[in-house]
Amino acid sequence: MDALFEPWSPAFVADPYPAYERLRADGRVHWFEPTGQWLVPHYADVSALLRDRRLGRTYLHRFTHEEFGRTPPPAAHEPFHTLNDHGILDLEAPDHTRIRRLVTKAFTPRTVAALEPTVRRLAAELVAGLKKAGGGDLLADIAEPLPVAVIAEMLGVPESDRPLLRPWSADICGMFELNPSEETARRAVTASVEFSAYLRGLIAERRTDPGDDLISALIAAYDEGDRLSEQEMISTCVLLLNAGHEATVNTTANGWWTLFRHPEQLAALRADHSLLPTAVEELMRYDTPLQMFERWVLDDIEIGGTVVPRGAELALLFGSANRDPARFPAPDTLDLARTDNPHITFGAGIHFCLGAPLARLELAASFGELLREAPTLRLAGDPEWKPGYVIRGVHALPVEL
Repeated sequence: MDALFEPWSPAFVADPYPAYERLRADGRVHWFEPTGQWLVPHYADVSALLRDRRLGRTYLHRFTHEEFGRTPPPAAHEPFHTLNDHGILDLEAPDHTRIRRLVTKAFTPRTVAALEPTVRRLAAELVAGLKKAGGGDLLADIAEPLPVAVIAEMLGVPESDRPLLRPWSADICGMFELNPSEETARRAVTASVEFSAYLRGLIAERRTDPGDDLISALIAAYDEGDRLSEQEMISTCVLLLNAGHEATVNTTANGWWTLFRHPEQLAALRADHSLLPTAVEELMRYDTPLQMFERWVLDDIEIGGTVVPRGAELALLFGSANRDPARFPAPDTLDLARTDNPHITFGAGIHFCLGAPLARLELAASFGELLREAPTLRLAGDPEWKPGYVIRGVHALPVEL
């Protein structure tokens, strides 16, 4: 199994899909000793398990660490876990239900629709800058600044403070990789402390001087006496930034890398911009930005005849599921006109991505602007992949006009 699944191998990270094909052929669930996880590669299983209430993103709503057979995290990591464990991505009912309901009140479709002019303006400004320079790094010049600017605008973060956000987010997200190092943990803890202190100050300002922003809306959100605690607000804001831009950044850069390697599909898209909605969905399926989603087994379950006991951890392989031929005809073929495309890039069940409509808006805006304003855009050098596997992306994507 270790020879098939090598998440620390640069070659595997650059192209994990042939290994996924072999994993799917070899069975429905596989034990992976280096991380102590069960790998689940098939679409039908991943989709069903995302909705299975016998699994959880946490187990602490039912068990202590000791009861669950797990070692508590080191005390030095506490600031990271306090921040992470109060966000809806890592909570289960009843806290998840309460917080998601309150956050949804401040994150309505109308809120997202109202952002469209801002998103399109920001995308146009960024693409104009790339055009003026005759090219550059698509990751640093387009993919990263757009979603960071959008979520900062939503939260009401002053423009002068926005350069702080991406480094904090990157350091915190390092902890979501497999077997993170102690140095990664140290950086995540430092970022958690600094980011939390910054947001605490911003929340205090909004309490006395509310604005037309998401933090003010979160302060005001309540339902039948329920409110968000300050820690829940801080964790929600950090989660919105992390989840709201990591996937969009990597879908943008990975998507253009995919298009450059499929010139006939890129030519079809350039010739017919009405393909853009299905193209965005297909790029998210074809090269999934979040390759793995982990869940704890709260009660014994059976997968394909294998009993996975309580206390185990499942690694749901989104990248493999999105290339499963049992669900997607010709899954290794990029088809920008594909309409039957129920990819699970945004997850499913109670943890389905709250920001999916915003991500789609941002992707349509940046891809559309580049297609219209930079029709001669081309690759200027092969990218180098970052070492991370779970959140998978490139260091840079050099382009020229």
